[in-house]
Amino acid sequence: MQGDHRSHDRPAPDQSAPDRARTDRPHRRRALGVLRRSVYALTALLGLSLLVIGTIAIIAEVKGTWHWSIHLESTLSYVGLFVRYLLAVLVPLFGLFVAVRGRWSDA
Repeated sequence: MQGDHRSHDRPAPDQSAPDRARTDRPHRRRALGVLRRSVYALTALLGLSLLVIGTIAIIAEVKGTWHWSIHLESTLSYVGLFVRYLLAVLVPLFGLFVAVRGRWSDA
């Protein structure tokens, strides 16, 4: 059919920059939300791990026995390793979050 010009046969016109920005905005919001929740969750884990260390340190000080001092040493060892890896992930994510939030302030 020579006279039949269907719209799906023609290539879509190239979107202009404002149209692309309007369609990118939900993706930016979602990415920024995921990044924000990740940073907040990792910061909460860091706070809870420090709370655990503080609690065991107080118990070890009050009890004053070798048994609780062993608990404190082992907990410091394990939580220290956990915090090291947690900070290795949290610091770059926080930097990315600050950079993206400043650049995508409209998201």
